[in-house]
Amino acid sequence: MNDQREHIIKTAGDLFFRLGIRSVSIDDICHELGMSKKTFYVYFESKDALIDQLLDVNIKYMSGKMEELLEMDDFKQLVKMYVRRLQAEKNDVRHVPQLVYDLKKYYPRQFADFQQKSFETHKLYMARYLRQGVEQGLVRASVDIEMTSMLFAKIHNDAINDFEVIEAHNHNMHQLAHTAMDVFIRGILSEEGLKLYGDRPPRNV
Repeated sequence: MNDQREHIIKTAGDLFFRLGIRSVSIDDICHELGMSKKTFYVYFESKDALIDQLLDVNIKYMSGKMEELLEMDDFKQLVKMYVRRLQAEKNDVRHVPQLVYDLKKYYPRQFADFQQKSFETHKLYMARYLRQGVEQGLVRASVDIEMTSMLFAKIHNDAINDFEVIEAHNHNMHQLAHTAMDVFIRGILSEEGLKLYGDRPPRNV
């Protein structure tokens, strides 16, 4: 990706994460960049096109982090690291309520596309995590990997869709992700896996 294009995406992303998408205009982005709108349009034909690219970058970033986890040999540590990263990813689109709200209301096409890509990504990597756990004898061999990975991905997507309900009950998506992961992991581990897993993973990164 072109360096200037990356710079625009990063700058716009920072503004969106801070202020939401709806309230940030192309003029605001150009002002922050010290760039003319003419130059901006060389790289992006519209704000919609910029949002498409930003969401694609977010998916690729998420995939890269999940790929790193698969390089770990210890499934127990993989699980605990996964939970820590769920808590640590402050710049994940899914964890910024105002941004999610703006996407759902004003950019439904992009939101639906992001949801689908996020679902497929989580499903793919959870299936790989589960196979690794089964190979190490820490996940029950009887677990239906296809169905379980689909369920896990659906939990993540439902959290995004229902974030308003979650926030209304004085919780947030980080808390939900942590709790769901803990319950989910305990349900799939073998007896040996449960012994190794022990107490709930720490909340602090």
